[in-house]
Amino acid sequence: MKQNSYDDPGFFTKYSQMPRSTGGLDAAGEWSVFRAMLPELKDKKVLDLGCGYGWHSRYVREHDASYVVGVDLSEKMLERARSMTRDEKIKYQRSAIEDIDYAEGEFDLVISSLALHYVGDFESICRKVYHCLASGGTFVYSVEHPVYTALPEQDWVYSEMGEKLHWPVDRYHEEGPRNARFLDHDVVKYHRSIATQVNALITSGFRIREMSELKPEDYQIEQDPEWKDASRRPIFLLIAADK
Repeated sequence: MKQNSYDDPGFFTKYSQMPRSTGGLDAAGEWSVFRAMLPELKDKKVLDLGCGYGWHSRYVREHDASYVVGVDLSEKMLERARSMTRDEKIKYQRSAIEDIDYAEGEFDLVISSLALHYVGDFESICRKVYHCLASGGTFVYSVEHPVYTALPEQDWVYSEMGEKLHWPVDRYHEEGPRNARFLDHDVVKYHRSIATQVNALITSGFRIREMSELKPEDYQIEQDPEWKDASRRPIFLLIAADK
């Protein structure tokens, strides 16, 4: 199932108002960890899957990547990315992530930020990414954490007074689509366990280099009290794997 909620005018309007949409990478809580997982970027050929506004594509070019291909299914997202980009070495292509088909060894780095939990066949993506990476290349991606995606409600259990009691985890090993609400719209997210993701990468030929479940630092909680919730249950899973 190839989703394109972002071309819905109402959905896109709400997404455009999110802090990470207006503030860029520095407003994305997982960015510091994602950035630390990236290899040396100088002269790297980069593929950005689910590029959105192109924040990551522009970042790697600003740090001397040789060129970038940003892929997204949403024309509205690509329009915004193109309007924010003044760099002939960044090319944006409209395509579903599931449909990528690049030459063997075409890229040195493949990145994907919070997009792959919208893709049903994760193993296929891993094989395609491995194929298009050069020897020694790296795949760095972030997704919503499986603890977060296990139940479609993606919400706390509350007391009668509205206090957050605990985060429920159920149906963890029942992998597959979840009909969730995001920005007041129905979207389909795909729940898969950590083991399923790691094994798909290994089976495709990757060597896992680093993983993070993003425990917030004290300074982050001080700057934004909502990050305190992330110390009670993980929101993001980030993995770096090498070919």
